[in-house]
Amino acid sequence: QVQLAESGGGLVQAGESLTLSCAASGGTFSSYAMGWFRQAPGKEREFVASISRNTGGSTLYADSVKGRFTISRDNVRNTMYLQMNSLKLEDTAVYYCNADPILHSVVVGTANYWGQGTLVTVSS
Repeated sequence: QVQLAESGGGLVQAGESLTLSCAASGGTFSSYAMGWFRQAPGKEREFVASISRNTGGSTLYADSVKGRFTISRDNVRNTMYLQMNSLKLEDTAVYYCNADPILHSVVVGTANYWGQGTLVTVSS
């Protein structure tokens, strides 16, 4: 069983940056593809970014965050990151990390493992 714990959320102003972390325990971290989803108030959960397992050589981003967000992983620290730059009001959401041995499952949101979420609020 893999346990995921997000951190790093908070209140920021539009245009600022924030880095989210997702710490994993209970499994072989490098063997899992990882991803980020978010859910804004009143909206469905949506895909944000994903990174392949092992070296993380393959990344994918939603069009809405491409060029502003960067996903990365540290297999020594068993942690995944989401660097968020140039934040916009519409980035306000609860951000969830997920993990699964299969990258496709991470991307489409059927991953086996999910964190509890961390709230990001972007103000004007």
